[in-house]
Amino acid sequence: MIDQATVERIIDAAQIVDVVSDFVTLRKRGVNYTGLCPFHNEKTPSFSVSPAKGLCKCFSCGKGGNAVHFIMEHEQLSYYEALKYLARKYNIEVKERELSNEEKQAQSERESMFVVNAFARDYFQDILRNNVDGRSIGMAYFRQRGFRDDIIEKFQLGYCTDSHDAMSKEALKKGFQREFLVKTGLCYETDDHRLRDRFWGRVIFPVHTLSGKVVAFGGRVLNAETKGVKVKYVNSPESTIYHKSNELYGIYFAKQAIVKQDRCFLVEGYTDVISMHQSGIENVVSSSGTALTSAQIRLIHRFTNNLTLLYDGDVAGIKASLKGIDMLLEEGMNIKVCLLPDGEDPDSFARKHNSTDFQEFISKNETDFLRFKTNLLLEEAGKDPLKRAELIGSIVQSIAVIPEAIVRDVFIKDCGQLLHVEDKLLVGEVAKRRELMAEKSNRPVVNQPAYHAPTTPNEATPPPFPPDEVAYQTAIPQENREGEEFYQYERLIIQAVVRYGEKTVCEEEDEDGKIVPISVIRYVADDLETDELSFHNPIHRRILSEAVQHENDNGFVAERYFIAHPDTVLSRVASELASDRYQLSKFHSKTQKIITDDERLMELIPMLMTNFKNAIVTAELKHIMYQLQDPAIIDDEERCNELMKRHEELREVKSLMAKHLGDRVVLR
Repeated sequence: MIDQATVERIIDAAQIVDVVSDFVTLRKRGVNYTGLCPFHNEKTPSFSVSPAKGLCKCFSCGKGGNAVHFIMEHEQLSYYEALKYLARKYNIEVKERELSNEEKQAQSERESMFVVNAFARDYFQDILRNNVDGRSIGMAYFRQRGFRDDIIEKFQLGYCTDSHDAMSKEALKKGFQREFLVKTGLCYETDDHRLRDRFWGRVIFPVHTLSGKVVAFGGRVLNAETKGVKVKYVNSPESTIYHKSNELYGIYFAKQAIVKQDRCFLVEGYTDVISMHQSGIENVVSSSGTALTSAQIRLIHRFTNNLTLLYDGDVAGIKASLKGIDMLLEEGMNIKVCLLPDGEDPDSFARKHNSTDFQEFISKNETDFLRFKTNLLLEEAGKDPLKRAELIGSIVQSIAVIPEAIVRDVFIKDCGQLLHVEDKLLVGEVAKRRELMAEKSNRPVVNQPAYHAPTTPNEATPPPFPPDEVAYQTAIPQENREGEEFYQYERLIIQAVVRYGEKTVCEEEDEDGKIVPISVIRYVADDLETDELSFHNPIHRRILSEAVQHENDNGFVAERYFIAHPDTVLSRVASELASDRYQLSKFHSKTQKIITDDERLMELIPMLMTNFKNAIVTAELKHIMYQLQDPAIIDDEERCNELMKRHEELREVKSLMAKHLGDRVVLR
């Protein structure tokens, strides 16, 4: 764990222009710099870098942040990996907290296993290139698959000879411990305690982590003596460093292409990935022939929301394409399915077509999951009414797991048209299934999506909110409120907290008669607490909560604290809020002198708070009126009276606010 002082030193040293210039050609324009965005294809520069703020921003795709965020996005590194990257660049010693003895032992074991895997990778590569059997058997196989030398080198492919212990003997000779050869799964012990190589007589496919470390191996049998074996591939067993359900083959080589194209292709095997790379399609990963897992889906979701499943055109491929679709939908992914011609798989198809032809075929033949599943199951169901009912149930279940209500609604309407079923029936069935899902998970149905910074699309990783921070009670629905007026004021208020949180809004007397300065943070927090209000968005609540906790810390500066925050989602949002593009307001005096926001906080903050509360009341009144039109509520006398009482209270509050704002409001 890197201590906060070191984090701040790294951020201070990392000059944004210097960091971005390593990857983007920048030209000075006024006080800022501009260049072509590295995160999407463009011809007109829309990527702006502000040395004064230490921030970068693409005003087309929305990506950017501080130097750490830029490196995370461009190099697809974790927060701490990006910090270490910058620390190396600026020769800063990274001080991490002292680990316990148990943690040190575990860390040492993990590092040792990665070192052993790196040795094995190099050993297999050397055998492939320089050993007689490696060239005549292993290299011949790869050439027969049509793999070029540069692709073989890129994916670090290798070969292990028919000798059952050649690799283990070489490893022991080089000083590697027997313990780690077994723990990594490279070798196993026989009953008489001899070491045997797991991958003997096979071509080798190393599996890489997101950062490029070799975490496991896959080996394909070639020897004629074992040609009839049922298990064609052998993979590394689960270990301290390798959990198959968490890894995707090819993700290390695909991550930048996925981000740049905002799309990922998912295939089944190692050779599918490699052949597609060779044909020019690099945004492709493989689940390595296993059922797709939630962890793998979340790994893809870090880089894109758009996924196309590519499968063989045979029956097995069609059935495989249905597996995992509900899991993908549950994660909020936008899924399409493309079946290749019968008898083809991504490997064979890629070898026969270049990138342009392959992409053109996909664009013409891919379809969204609903149409794909409906057409497939309709063909099976025929005119059998029971089978058609099962089909509708299956599709309704898929729609029910989608987290976003708007997306569900769109699919319900499409489903109704395809199956000639009334929308009301489908809406009811989807609602029932969501209630059952909520009961099984022992939590209420909450339709609030993971937080996305409003100006930064494709942010895929939701922040971990403590339970007490998601308990905000309001009559206003939690979902899709970003277009509401109150939400715009909320965003402006939290922007002021990030930019000017520690600065003084006003002064007041304490109990001893002393004049005490009131900060932006304190004013906002106290004003909300007085009226028993809270921000609508959970990450806004979290920012305010942490600001209150730290406002009295020595040298606390809100903008600096949040931009350097270890939670990358929070720090990205803070960077967005600190960007010059989102100026709260601009006022000019008679002499045309620009008056900045921080010079008029005494006027600005109370005005924002009043407008926010007024907009909240307006929105809640509107929603109560909608509720009172619901037949179920009208029939519930107690609930109906409760809502009418609340409505009357809010009308009085709104009337008082109108006087305070100086507006005449006609209440109906």
